[in-house]
Amino acid sequence: MAFRSLSLKAWRESPPARVWRHEDYRRFMSGLGAFYVTSWMQRVGVGWLAWELSHSHAWVGAIAAADFLPLMFLGPIAGAVADRLDPVRLMRWSQIAFVAQAIALAGLTLAGLMTIELLLILSLASGLIQPSYTAARQTVIPALVPRNEYPSAITFDSIFFHGSRFIGPMLAALAIAMMGVVSTFVVHVGGCLVFFVQTSRMQVSAAPRESKAGPGLLRSIVDGLAYARGHAGIWPLFMMLSVASLFARPLQELLPGFAGAVFDAGPIGLAWLTSSMGVGSLAAGIFLTTRGHVNGLATASIAATCGLALMTFGFVATDRLATAMAFALVWSFALTLMGVGIQAQTQVAVADQMRGRVMMIYAIIYRGLPAIGALAIGAIAEIIGIRSTFAFAALFTLAAWLVIAPRHRAIDAAMHTTR
Repeated sequence: MAFRSLSLKAWRESPPARVWRHEDYRRFMSGLGAFYVTSWMQRVGVGWLAWELSHSHAWVGAIAAADFLPLMFLGPIAGAVADRLDPVRLMRWSQIAFVAQAIALAGLTLAGLMTIELLLILSLASGLIQPSYTAARQTVIPALVPRNEYPSAITFDSIFFHGSRFIGPMLAALAIAMMGVVSTFVVHVGGCLVFFVQTSRMQVSAAPRESKAGPGLLRSIVDGLAYARGHAGIWPLFMMLSVASLFARPLQELLPGFAGAVFDAGPIGLAWLTSSMGVGSLAAGIFLTTRGHVNGLATASIAATCGLALMTFGFVATDRLATAMAFALVWSFALTLMGVGIQAQTQVAVADQMRGRVMMIYAIIYRGLPAIGALAIGAIAEIIGIRSTFAFAALFTLAAWLVIAPRHRAIDAAMHTTR
């Protein structure tokens, strides 16, 4: 009994448990959890609708690119704005815009007016909302907890996101089978509204940010890039992440083509593949959260890049759905360990006044570059096949790991210094 009491006390004082003592963090995460689940439902719905309307890898890649490509161009501006304005208010306006986009998706689909071109336009609309939402989210989370609890707070965000990758696609598959693809868009309206209500109840006190009377917006963007470029740990990790995001990460966006053309498994197969990735990501998120610190995390992130490349080879080498699901699970574990590991380390290492801009560079790499990759890989796949295309992509990812791996100790040491 004493042992149980001691264990319970130790858990309550552990970093993963301490973050939940903060009321605003609990409100934020409860709303974010609902939003994540319904976002994945809508994403599966959009991906499958794109495949049904076109039966083209290029179109599926273009739809995925439209959702994230604006981040490449608007991300730096959104990051600089988030360092100057109230990020919670920015997030609320983003949620209202997401509601309008989901209503338009549902209305056009229900009326039988949806075309692949309209789907592209609406995906682009979502992409235009993403930069302000992403910049606000990256800035809000560290404002909800003390700095020593950043790793746990950030990795719980990852657990919620990747847990929703398991729950959302399975719910989407059931909803599509029972009520049609339009139901995934309708449900997302509700998820956006729940998140809006919860953020409206928050009383967050954001970290010190750049004054509006400071340098101009363009100068602020340049300063943020120079800061990241001059960091001995952040920059090489960002470069490695860039290669993996451009070449390996688009596998996730192009799953509808694999489910339809390679495995002949339909929307149920797509849901199983997406959910397998969700399980792998959830496992990685739990692993990162229970660590509670970033010591050695750079080395683990670098090693995970090698695993990501190897799992990509395995995934494209099989035509069996069950085997592909196993590779997808480990692939996603490696991707999350690499991506979220770099995110957590950067949040700890970056100075507060630079947080919005530097974390938007991370978001551009992790969310924007896959859009370019999906567009390019989808087009190439139309010529040489999707499996061969990703085999070459895995080679580029492995090459990036070979360049960065010898420097892992120096990089890890640099990520423990805030300047």
